[in-house]
Amino acid sequence: MRKLIAISLALIGLVATLGARAQDAYPSQNIRFVVPFTAGSATDTLARLLANRMSTTLGRNIVVENIAGGNGIPASQNVVRAAPDGYTVMVTSNTTHAGNQALLKKVPYDAVADFEPITKLGTITLALVASPSVPASDLKELIAYAKANPGKLTFGAGSSSSRMSGELLKTTAGIDMLYVPYKSNPQAVTDLLSGQISLFFGDVSTALPPVRAGKLKSYAVSGIKRSPLAPDLPTIDEAGLKGYELTAWFAAYAPAKTPKLIIDKLNAEFREALQDKNVSEKLLAAGIEPEASAPDELRKFQALETEKWKKIVADAKIEPE
Repeated sequence: MRKLIAISLALIGLVATLGARAQDAYPSQNIRFVVPFTAGSATDTLARLLANRMSTTLGRNIVVENIAGGNGIPASQNVVRAAPDGYTVMVTSNTTHAGNQALLKKVPYDAVADFEPITKLGTITLALVASPSVPASDLKELIAYAKANPGKLTFGAGSSSSRMSGELLKTTAGIDMLYVPYKSNPQAVTDLLSGQISLFFGDVSTALPPVRAGKLKSYAVSGIKRSPLAPDLPTIDEAGLKGYELTAWFAAYAPAKTPKLIIDKLNAEFREALQDKNVSEKLLAAGIEPEASAPDELRKFQALETEKWKKIVADAKIEPE
């Protein structure tokens, strides 16, 4: 029995030593960042800025691979099938890890069991903007007008975050608005400028330039805190709808069973990159507010966000596709 115990302890020590050596050697080859959206998207911009910075500190090339389309499902499946060795990392958004779970009847991957969370990467605050023809100067007047004219206001959206922001406004304020779908948010802005739709929730970098040019009016932002990119705009919570909060967010994940030592190393590398002044300034210029987290914090945050999205969909009586 003593010999067995001694052998077991020796094996445990050997495994720990090998694990430590593996982490010390990591990375020993190039790393792949899988992005579920097209080149030029916000997620792609984020991934490329971080990849450039982390390639320097890790001493290995980081290749960004765009696997776009299908609500991020093909990209997610690609990561799930990859070896859990730290050389495949998914840089993604709430679409694949909260939105799909609420908006789709069947998702062919498990956003919890199939992935190891690494860190949050940032958020995008959405701004509520309107056509000049909408007869309201602030959020309270907008809600009053909507209640007096049910169904008259329309809101466009070319992303799930944009749509859910509008749906949450509808249910929280108790108003009736018509949703108009678009393939992309810039298309919605074009129709907003021409007066074909009334309202739009868009990231501040897309939604606010026409406001500053005097072509649209703005009411508030969707985060619980004011955005550093639009400090003059109140939050919707401040403007009267208490508890309203919805932001787009980004995070990094690895395939399930990736060793904790590697997850912790990647977490530290992402944190360092996000704190780099050059990186953070470029992210802010793209409308992305850098934000890191511990892996467990991301796990808990994702669970809360998934339930929030499911509730918004249920309250809005949206039938999952």
